[in-house]
Amino acid sequence: MRHHRLVKPDAGRVRVRGRVAPLIALGAGFNPVLSGRENVFVNMSILGLTNEQIAVKYDSVLDFAGIADAIDAPLKTYSSGMAARLGFACAIHTDPDILLIDEVLAVGDIKFRMKCYRRLAQLRERGTSFILVSHSPQAMTSVCDSAIYLAKGELRAAGETSVILNRYEEDLFVGPAQSSAGRLWLPEKRAADSTGLDITHLCFRDERGELIDSPQSGQFVRFCIGYKARQAFDGVHAHVAITDFTAENERVLYLRTDTDNRPLNVPAGEAEVQLRLPYCGLRPGSYTMKVVVMQSALHYLDAVESFTFAVRSDVNMSQCLFYQPREWEVVAACVEV
Repeated sequence: MRHHRLVKPDAGRVRVRGRVAPLIALGAGFNPVLSGRENVFVNMSILGLTNEQIAVKYDSVLDFAGIADAIDAPLKTYSSGMAARLGFACAIHTDPDILLIDEVLAVGDIKFRMKCYRRLAQLRERGTSFILVSHSPQAMTSVCDSAIYLAKGELRAAGETSVILNRYEEDLFVGPAQSSAGRLWLPEKRAADSTGLDITHLCFRDERGELIDSPQSGQFVRFCIGYKARQAFDGVHAHVAITDFTAENERVLYLRTDTDNRPLNVPAGEAEVQLRLPYCGLRPGSYTMKVVVMQSALHYLDAVESFTFAVRSDVNMSQCLFYQPREWEVVAACVEV
């Protein structure tokens, strides 16, 4: 029975059966003066292997890390990426029964990251248990069969990963203080503060034009930009940029009337610019939207920096990044001559 002992518990006891390897502090124990070869032996001994076991695995570690040309150079001459590759290679070649992962599933360039993912998949197939701490829904749904939700050291929920992620997102983003009801009403600007066209509200509507609290994955939706124009404007453009709260604010959608070759002619008065989407392709979750209305790149008329909203779904989309309309059928086999 062994555990990694990265930190000592404040209270209680942890019992672990099997070998534990951490993808947490890659290269723990690396000495910048020693060569890469020497650091492999130091690091893997810290992870619990004997010198004889390390010698057997050494060639595999070196091949995986892909830095054979520099293996006898001092570690201080390595780039941070080279050191991370060597640390990752050491950790996953300890044949762990339990792998502790803190956020990072892979390191290095895209080619090496794919190698990392393949190796992790092989470990899972051989029965290695993964314990992943992460804020990335994509990472958790692809790796974890079950999840627990902790807040301030207390257990909030435990169960199927997709269910726990939905609970977490609802608690974090969908609250009464947010514009999560899918509507944002803005106070009227003074004439002195106006460019002549002011955004008055943002909202979602269904096919009948009725207000809805939130769009649904796979369903028709209209996103509406309410405005008040003190005069007529020709050649107006609207930009809509949507980012995903739960993917470290990654931009997932950017729609522009200028790239769509659809300039807007706006008459004076109050009305809405409606962006009609045949279906909402966003997966369930919490998002924020930036809206800009302009006549040119240097002539902004008005903007809303952050409009928070939620997307719902009636189906389980925990393994998807977007909604894809689809049809299934069985057809007779076609034989090419």
